[in-house]
Amino acid sequence: MTRPPTAAGPGPAVPGAPDSALADTLLDRLTTVYPAAGDPFRAQEMVAYMKGVVPFLGIRTPERRALSRTVLDGTPPPGENDCAAVALRCFALPEREYHYFAVDYLRRHVRRCSPAFLPVARRLVTTDSWWDTVDHLAAHVVGGLVAADPALAGEMDRWIEDDDLWVARTALLHQLRFKAATDADRLFAHCLRRAADTDFFLRKAIGWSLREYAKTAPAEVRAFLAAHGSRLSPLSVREALKNLPPLPGEGRE
Repeated sequence: MTRPPTAAGPGPAVPGAPDSALADTLLDRLTTVYPAAGDPFRAQEMVAYMKGVVPFLGIRTPERRALSRTVLDGTPPPGENDCAAVALRCFALPEREYHYFAVDYLRRHVRRCSPAFLPVARRLVTTDSWWDTVDHLAAHVVGGLVAADPALAGEMDRWIEDDDLWVARTALLHQLRFKAATDADRLFAHCLRRAADTDFFLRKAIGWSLREYAKTAPAEVRAFLAAHGSRLSPLSVREALKNLPPLPGEGRE
């Protein structure tokens, strides 16, 4: 299999990716180790499962993560520029396994990134967008940045208005791991802002975000649904109710 060009080797540099010796090392290792482990038949199955959004090398998750540990062996902790360089260069490669590596890397090191990393995260969210990368970026990377600097929550108010459904989905899901630290007013306002959308992924995200918060604040979610459930899609309501026990006399589909 021909090795794909990267910013560390032949081919054009990735626009906006900062210089990073660490990224050079990781991309060199990745583009050697990952293709050698690929399975073309499995790759076709993965492409079909992901609706043809991106090509795959055909590496199952346990094997990919084992290979990633080999790639990372002996490398130092990254700085913010390294995180940006690794992520942007990985997402510039076509096969999804490289994107997964980047997402895993950012999940591990998001605490090393400042609020200035948010535009990089947005660029990743809008690159070959599908739930498999967007949801992890939303909950673990964007959410991690907002948790570290609550001033970024105002940017989520802008993202919820975005015409790109994946940017709006990220705004809906960024508080998934916040638990008691959830800004309930913002969560509920975001759900209502996109309540009229007919897109499946936005409706599902509304329900998921409410369902997750219901684990921490069931009374608040139930009160929100009682007041505003008629504005939400049936899908959103069903998802939101999954962690709430039925009230006496309340039926469930």
